[in-house]
Amino acid sequence: MSLFLMYLFITGLLCFIFIRNHILLCLMSLEFIVLYLLFMIFIYCLMYDYSFYFYVLFMTFFVCEGALGLSVLVSMIRSHGNDYLNSLMLW
Repeated sequence: MSLFLMYLFITGLLCFIFIRNHILLCLMSLEFIVLYLLFMIFIYCLMYDYSFYFYVLFMTFFVCEGALGLSVLVSMIRSHGNDYLNSLMLW
């Protein structure tokens, strides 16, 4: 199980670092990292016999983060016509 979690984290991190063409790909790699964090919080709550309110709180924040990322993606597609990171003026 821990090998799967490390694979999930490393895959998300490598995709976020090396694949930077589309915003959708960046958002998906960030969701892989968020999934890793959720699994780690879940395992932490199970091991130390905590209640799952902490887990639900983090899950709520991560869902809001995903919805915010998708809304930024939709507004960028409406304004620029594509989701390329190169079409943004970031500097």
